[in-house]
Amino acid sequence: MAGDQLKVLNALDVAKTQWYHFTAIVIAGMGFFTDAYDLFCISLVTKLLGRIYYHVDGAAKPGTLPPNVAAAVNGVAFCGTLSGQLFFGWLGDKMGRKRVYGITLILMVICSIASGLSFGHNPKAVMTTLCFFRFWLGFGVGGDYPLSATIMSEYANKKTRGAFIAAVFAMQGFGILGGGIVAIVVSAAFKAKYNVPAYEVDPIGSTVPQADFIWRLILMFGAIPAGLTYYWRMKMPETARYTALVAKNAKQAAADMSKVLQVEIEEEQEKVEKMGKERANSFGLFSKAFLHRHGLHLLGTTSTWFLLDIAFYSQNLFQKDIFSAIGWIPPAKTMNAIEEVYRIARAQTLIALCSTVPGYWFTVAFIDYMGRFAIQMMGFFFMTVFMFALAIPYNHWTKKDNHIGFVVIYSLTFFFANFGPNSTTFIVAAEIFPARLRSTCHGISAASGKAGAIIGAFGFLYAAQSTDKSKTDAGYPAGIGIKNSLIVLGVINFLGMLFTLLVPESKGKSLEELSGENEGDENSGAEMEQQAYHGNRSTAPV
Repeated sequence: MAGDQLKVLNALDVAKTQWYHFTAIVIAGMGFFTDAYDLFCISLVTKLLGRIYYHVDGAAKPGTLPPNVAAAVNGVAFCGTLSGQLFFGWLGDKMGRKRVYGITLILMVICSIASGLSFGHNPKAVMTTLCFFRFWLGFGVGGDYPLSATIMSEYANKKTRGAFIAAVFAMQGFGILGGGIVAIVVSAAFKAKYNVPAYEVDPIGSTVPQADFIWRLILMFGAIPAGLTYYWRMKMPETARYTALVAKNAKQAAADMSKVLQVEIEEEQEKVEKMGKERANSFGLFSKAFLHRHGLHLLGTTSTWFLLDIAFYSQNLFQKDIFSAIGWIPPAKTMNAIEEVYRIARAQTLIALCSTVPGYWFTVAFIDYMGRFAIQMMGFFFMTVFMFALAIPYNHWTKKDNHIGFVVIYSLTFFFANFGPNSTTFIVAAEIFPARLRSTCHGISAASGKAGAIIGAFGFLYAAQSTDKSKTDAGYPAGIGIKNSLIVLGVINFLGMLFTLLVPESKGKSLEELSGENEGDENSGAEMEQQAYHGNRSTAPV
């Protein structure tokens, strides 16, 4: 019942938008800027890595990363991210959000620098070292997902909570954009300093030794925003919802939020202790009671995030290959290595600027009016439509005069991914679960998404290989081709629409209403288990 809501939590729910909201958005959002930069900047330099470390003297084409090496370099950070989401999500509920929040940043700073310093006496050793550090970089990035989402959801008021969480996640768009801009600046600077022309008679063998510094500088730049954010993260107080509902310290929760909100808030230690006794046997993760109350919700958040990330990360990591296939980026053999980095970065920056970033901020603007469900369903629908619009007439788009049309439609898929499920999956998973399990459940949902990203990174690489028999006979791996890969992604987006039906609408409700934590007559764990066993769904939240 709403009357059983603690005053400190009610104060947060009804608080007017004020400075501390924006401070929290920036502090949590800079972590997401770094996350996106670190995860996606690798796609800007993979072709350069192939030219530097896998070029064979006298070969008729520039060097390229072998498929297994390319898959590892692109996908290993996602394996680390998945692990970090599960581990730090669990740790955030056990130790508190703030206590582990700084650890993720330290990992990102150290591993961003170490990735750029990857060493070895041969190409295999360099790639192995790079993959090792990118795994642990991903581990730190993974922790940022459940912690940032949970902290922002627990700080926000219920009226604009969706916009605040979406604003944190929207910094991912600026991270992707920032990666492209850094790559453009670094590659342009090297072109100017070493007087490297864009096109040469022999561009295949023209990779200057200094090109090895380019990819290292791009990767190491990710340490800067993470390092700048660390001090401010450590100054943030623990969220009142964790302190009061999980740690059972009403005095500390009231003191922290009185300082943050700049109002006097009554501490209700007796009420917290009474609630603690009533809920001493509250259901645990994956108990029958949990599955009865939140099982379908967790299935909805994990499945939609899984399906979304297969499509989203496939598109992001391999858009350079798609643009090369349709001729928007010139063939590698026509330009030198530094020019290729510049061209790839320019293309991806244009996509980010025109579609990716606006999509995130459309979500910020409309989510508390349209609701999470409507935006997620709309996003999956248009992603499906545009994928099929690219795939079915694919041969039409590969003609030179039609490249602009392809790029426009391709950009719209990014727009509706971000003004759609890429944002809402992150938001809803931070709202609908109990405080004591919120970070863990968000971590599980996000890890499911990264499992999809791994499939996208590894699977799309092989699936999109040419179907040309002359190329496969020459040793290139066979695949279903880019056209059929786009069709598969369209089907995946359609499945995302179906699983969205399992996700509840959370607009305008307090976190305790959504999770059932403010019900004065909340059943004990044993009673919930009994009701779950008999199939009684009367206590399930609407």
